[in-house]
Amino acid sequence: MAAVMLQGTGSDVGKSVLVAGLCRLFANRGLTVRPFKPQNMSNNAAVAAGGEIGRAQALQAIACRVPPTTDMNPILIKPQSDTGAQVVIHGQVAGSLCAADYGLRRADWLAAILESWHRLRAGVDLMIVEGAGSPAEINLRAGDVANMGFARAAGVPVVLVGDIDRGGVIASLVGTKAVLDPADAAMIRGFLINKFRGDVRLFDTGYAEIAQRTGWSGLGVVPWCSAVRQLPAEDAVVLDQGRAANGDIVIAVPMLSRIANFDDFDPLAQEPDVRLAMVPPGQPLPADAALIILPGTKATIADLAFLRAQGWDIDIAAHVRRGGAVLGICGGYQMLGTEIADPDGIEGEAQTVDGLGYLPVVTRLTAAKRVVEVKGTSIADGASFTGYEIHAGRTEATTPIAPLLRLADGQVDGCVSADGRVAGCYVHHLFDHPAQRAAWLARLGGASDGVAQADRVDHALDAFADHLAAHVDVDQLLALARITP
Repeated sequence: MAAVMLQGTGSDVGKSVLVAGLCRLFANRGLTVRPFKPQNMSNNAAVAAGGEIGRAQALQAIACRVPPTTDMNPILIKPQSDTGAQVVIHGQVAGSLCAADYGLRRADWLAAILESWHRLRAGVDLMIVEGAGSPAEINLRAGDVANMGFARAAGVPVVLVGDIDRGGVIASLVGTKAVLDPADAAMIRGFLINKFRGDVRLFDTGYAEIAQRTGWSGLGVVPWCSAVRQLPAEDAVVLDQGRAANGDIVIAVPMLSRIANFDDFDPLAQEPDVRLAMVPPGQPLPADAALIILPGTKATIADLAFLRAQGWDIDIAAHVRRGGAVLGICGGYQMLGTEIADPDGIEGEAQTVDGLGYLPVVTRLTAAKRVVEVKGTSIADGASFTGYEIHAGRTEATTPIAPLLRLADGQVDGCVSADGRVAGCYVHHLFDHPAQRAAWLARLGGASDGVAQADRVDHALDAFADHLAAHVDVDQLLALARITP
């Protein structure tokens, strides 16, 4: 078994998609490949064999053409506030911690991480590991299990990734070596430059300078690749970069402070008839929106207060008066009800708050989570869907309601208002299936391109793998991972 770990000079340098692309590249070459991320911090989660892992590792599993497992991301931290987070170990909620406890707890996770590592690597040709943040954050080195702490414990060589698009890539790579403990620096065997724009030859001198100053092998310069835009993003930071404006149907999504599973909207962003507006805090929801979608969130009550603080509740009320449609997904569905109760303090302070009042349902937050893959049809038109549920809380009707979806096991999910303009449900990835997406766009006066999101992602992975094969020294990478090409 061979292994290599991609660490970055900082967050959002492209580690997640690089790992996904390399997984597909080597899978296409006939190797048995598996992804691994020791510790992830993200509210974008996916279902894996009854547990939950980071969404990026689910994508990387798809790239390997295997089902995701909880061993691919043994520790998942889901921020609930600026100072607190939920901890998921081996796919199951293991409790919460505050920022002050974080450093004390990390060292305890190494055993769980190595347990998953040893299980996952059995019978595998190549493991491709993704770090988190940057090893240059030496203030966090004590007890680290996400970067060098894991690399040294498992004996995995490291390739350091620098993002040239944000500038200062020479200093970020050379500076990382300068601040690292020599034993940590010795784990790094090569470097990659990511997100290059323009003529690569213009960076030849800089590339050589990095190699000379660090002693690391240069593995290539990866130009921007348009196929990456078809892949789900790992971090919410990408939402601040905006979305391309396409068609005339405006679908608005308010960017809640703890927005979760925002890749729910990727299929809509690709539709020619749709202009997806991810609305940042401080900006009004567009008055010309045909549909407003309240997204999932890791902190429903706090984000409901956040929504009201932005004045978005007023925008939604005006939108509904004009005859506009509203859809809530997961936490957004809970917000559309009349009440949200958290008597056990699952999200923080024990409290009960009024919802937005558009649907006759109440939600009680509970410690037990529902984590399951689902499929079914929408009741109104029979359009198919596939997706998953990850939520703490049970939502019940206060009066007889019209549910939105019928699951394959006969259960129903969600609620539709009496006038049909407001609806909510717990299903993530509702729009991935082309039939379901086409049904929603038809109600808004548009049409769908008919492409299944899974097919779009699969084609993008192949295209990005080909891109990496053209720009990365794959043979040298395999040699660093201790595989003979």
